[in-house]
Amino acid sequence: MSRVVVIGAGPMGLAAAHRAVNLGHEVDLVEADSVPGGMAAHFDFGGLSIERFYHFVCKSDAPTFALMDELGIGDRMRWKATSMGYYMKGKVHPWGDPISLLTFPHLSPIAKLRTGLQMFFTTKRRDFASIEALTARRWLEGGSGKEVYDKMWKRLMELKFYELSDDISASWIATRVKRIGNSRRSIFQEELGFIDGGSQTLVDALVSDFAAKGGRLHLSSPAEKVETAEGRVTGVTAGGLFFPADAVISTVPTPLISKLVPDMPSDWLQKYNAIRNIGVVCLLFKLKKSVTKNFWVNIVDPEIEIPGIIEFSNLRPVKDTIVYVPYYMPTTQPKWGWADQQFIDEAFGYIRRINPAIEPGDLMEATVGRLRHAQPVCQPNFREKLPPIETAISGLLIADTCFYYPEDRGVAESIRYGRLMAETVNPR
Repeated sequence: MSRVVVIGAGPMGLAAAHRAVNLGHEVDLVEADSVPGGMAAHFDFGGLSIERFYHFVCKSDAPTFALMDELGIGDRMRWKATSMGYYMKGKVHPWGDPISLLTFPHLSPIAKLRTGLQMFFTTKRRDFASIEALTARRWLEGGSGKEVYDKMWKRLMELKFYELSDDISASWIATRVKRIGNSRRSIFQEELGFIDGGSQTLVDALVSDFAAKGGRLHLSSPAEKVETAEGRVTGVTAGGLFFPADAVISTVPTPLISKLVPDMPSDWLQKYNAIRNIGVVCLLFKLKKSVTKNFWVNIVDPEIEIPGIIEFSNLRPVKDTIVYVPYYMPTTQPKWGWADQQFIDEAFGYIRRINPAIEPGDLMEATVGRLRHAQPVCQPNFREKLPPIETAISGLLIADTCFYYPEDRGVAESIRYGRLMAETVNPR
């Protein structure tokens, strides 16, 4: 069988390496970080093992369930009744079910009817080909109306995408609505999932099974160059070492491809370089008090510069209140250069505004994580902008989270694409 090198030990790279070794290939998995898992990796947060960046599971995440069953950890899946809220005009309002929509005080009756119908029919659609050429704004205004977009969506989009907010794909937004909208116990009750022990449970099981079947994981080994000769891959230089290969699977962000694969034809490199990404500064707070009863609170307030908070302890039971506060933004924004403490001070102030009962002494611990390439910016007709996964260099396959389109980033899509790439490798 083939010698395969997989670049990147995030969920997609782990899934690709695991599938490749199960197919009988000789596999080396190289990772720049000192731990595997990528965005799903855990860290020690004051004695609590938790993800660096928040994750949750929806009922449609079939690839996750299938892999967990294969690894013998299917019984570690847990489900929890959850809720969503909107913070608007100084108050958290329930959101996400028919009663919450009917009692929401800041929309007209016709706006409530239109948004309810649009969200309901979105969850029932098989695909979104008919809206692929539309922006999210045009689709939402055409369905729910301008009042709904201006009050419920505009601020959220601007605080995530900034100057790019009017160039986001309708298909991308609609797919997110469908995924969350279909993860329900009933029409009145949202239900999301988590893995007992967190996503590290899945990462550990993948790494263990991969190693047991002969796979080799090389941590603290950043990929430096995909080596080629006569139009095909010969291996990867990573961490100062050369790993020979008949096939290479790259799962690193597409903005890194130009440096990693300088032998790629220029027209291909132009496509990778044209894919835009935004970064994230993700704060994690440990508090003595709960902020709200909700898992997710969207924030629409002109004086608050975050699109929402994720109270993770309302999904996965842990001893203290755990809250993620994500600041998404293009890395060209001046705020990207803020010190960690500036973000902590501002975000904790926002938390106290949402729940004035929280006092300064309720902050137990806070930490900040950053990623420069956290979220691909998916424009209308985004699929047409992506190069094929099988590249112009024979034996080289490239994909990152933008290839999941119209699906958003998620462990289930990482597993699906990782396994797909491994199954594309031809025996030598």
